[in-house]
Amino acid sequence: MLSNVKYSCLALALLSLSYTACNIPEAVKKKENRSVPASYNHSQDTTNSAKLKWNEFFTDPYLDALIDTALHNNQELNIVLQEIAISRNEIRVRKGEYLPFVGFKGAAGVEKTARYTSRGAMEANTEIKPGKEMPDPLPDYLGGLYASWEVDVWRKLRNAKKSAVNRYLASIDGKNFVVTSLIAEVANSYYELLALDNELKIVQQNIEIQSNALEIVRLQKSAARVTELAVRKFEAEVLKTKSMEFDIRQQITETENRINFLLGRFPQPIPRNSDNFNELVPQTIYAGIPSQLLQNRPDIRRAEMELAAAKLDVKVAKAEFYPSVRITGSLGYQAFNPAYLLTSPESILYSIAGDLVAPLVNRNAIKANYSSANARQVQAIYNYERSILNAYVEVVNQLAMINNLGKSYDLKAGQVQALTQSISISNDLFKSARADYMEVLLTQRDALESRFELVETKKRQLNAMVNIYQALGGGWK
Repeated sequence: MLSNVKYSCLALALLSLSYTACNIPEAVKKKENRSVPASYNHSQDTTNSAKLKWNEFFTDPYLDALIDTALHNNQELNIVLQEIAISRNEIRVRKGEYLPFVGFKGAAGVEKTARYTSRGAMEANTEIKPGKEMPDPLPDYLGGLYASWEVDVWRKLRNAKKSAVNRYLASIDGKNFVVTSLIAEVANSYYELLALDNELKIVQQNIEIQSNALEIVRLQKSAARVTELAVRKFEAEVLKTKSMEFDIRQQITETENRINFLLGRFPQPIPRNSDNFNELVPQTIYAGIPSQLLQNRPDIRRAEMELAAAKLDVKVAKAEFYPSVRITGSLGYQAFNPAYLLTSPESILYSIAGDLVAPLVNRNAIKANYSSANARQVQAIYNYERSILNAYVEVVNQLAMINNLGKSYDLKAGQVQALTQSISISNDLFKSARADYMEVLLTQRDALESRFELVETKKRQLNAMVNIYQALGGGWK
């Protein structure tokens, strides 16, 4: 009889497997593209600036101190660190699911069975010992161990654990990406602050030049060599330049506070050295070869780990179509009187059972989960390919910007020199009545704008240096 039951269960399992195999939806077959161009500019030199640590790449001690503070105090980074802890705990959850569950159970109760029932009539005529009837009502005391274990035949639970491991690794690379972004944002804001300091100095110098020119115009007006219109024009120009000073001061305050926010602290002065800003030379950049991006860029590494997790999720979802095997058991003592609770073997109870469960009808939810897992896998493939393409484009753009800004800076420096000399020339010509006041005004205005543009170009050069370091994947190691 037992043999017939065993064969019946085996036949049912085989029937379930054959039915399942014929009804699993087809998986989406798409392979990710990992190929990248061989080089950026026909150079095969593998020297890569991304291998430098951030405190080796940035040599300004004030900037290094700011970055170090940001890496310890930035709230966004600390939030990401807690996400890593959550991902690590998810691994422990998944690992525990394919290990046996063992617990202790203790219970006490009382039961009164109706006398005029088959069970009540039977218990009324039952003697526990000669002359001792079954108690009524009947107490019940229980203590023992129970266990359950799902046999991971199809590696569903182990694949779920591996998926959690990959997502944990992805969260670490996500943290590394936040680190590179934070370093770049602090550095760019710092260089912007240095540029604003220099623009403030330029404006203050220009106010002095324009004020001197205004005094000359007033003297010329007293000598009836110019009209009141010239005086008003020069006064308006001085007032305009003075208003620019306060606009720049406001930008300095906002930039300092943005840096303080990144450092996780309340507003306070940012220590820095703004002297010789225009003489700062950007770090020499070695881009290496594009294939190094796959290892150096944290966002690409994160996308790769998420893709690996998505592939495992498809396997987990597919395993839901197959029968699951669970073994349960218990061992303990049970009696109606505490005095008999530890009496052996009369009070010992034990059980062991195996369950085989397989979905046969109405598997729409399982199919939907499997289709969703497939779709998420395809999403992860596209995200991985997009991350590689985006990284390559960013590097190429920044390399071109560094090259073009270097040439542009040299030209603008020549322009500033020429216009600075023209201020003195225009003033001399105006004094000798060989130039009108509008020429003087326009010359001063052009000189101011050219000096601003020179500072802006220098700032963009330094920002390009920071951005290419980030684009190559530097800063997190």
